[in-house]
Amino acid sequence: MKPIVLASTSPFRRSLLEKLGIPFITAAPEVDETPHQGEDARHLVTRLAQAKAQALKERYPHHLIIGSDQVCVLNNQIAGKPHSEENAVRQLMLARGTIVTFYTGLALYNSANGQLQTLCEPFDVHFRHLTEEEIRRYVQKEQPLNCAGSFKSEGLGITLFERLEGKDPNTLVGLPLISLCEMLRNEDCNPLLA
Repeated sequence: MKPIVLASTSPFRRSLLEKLGIPFITAAPEVDETPHQGEDARHLVTRLAQAKAQALKERYPHHLIIGSDQVCVLNNQIAGKPHSEENAVRQLMLARGTIVTFYTGLALYNSANGQLQTLCEPFDVHFRHLTEEEIRRYVQKEQPLNCAGSFKSEGLGITLFERLEGKDPNTLVGLPLISLCEMLRNEDCNPLLA
């Protein structure tokens, strides 16, 4: 099996990839994540996932490198990480009673032969009609300040939703494992046979 690198320092992505039971290392890709003028969410996350995977090709010249990026689209605007309690409350107040879409870009780059696979996977989150008190209590309890959308679906954030819609629940956390497994199999790297 080709050695695998996860081009991310995210503990959430690392934890998701560990579910597959395959050996891998992580490395920081050092990519400018600034959106281009007029760039939509789908293009942004796909471009950044590719850039992250390809940024490590010199350091890891005979590897399969996984890049991923995610944005949250709230009221037709890309919503970043809140970084403060007040921003998290503000984001969740805007999200209550609406559908928020997460777009996750995924890239698998074979640095030995230059083969690149990419995709963008959407995931819809249907928020309940939350009270301001529920939102403030949630933010205080879980501190989702470094999470796009201001929640952790794998934790207490699940209480904020009416339902979730998407191909793979792992996508919402930041790494679409079903699609990644397909990409890995395309590279003769089947997690079940590793």
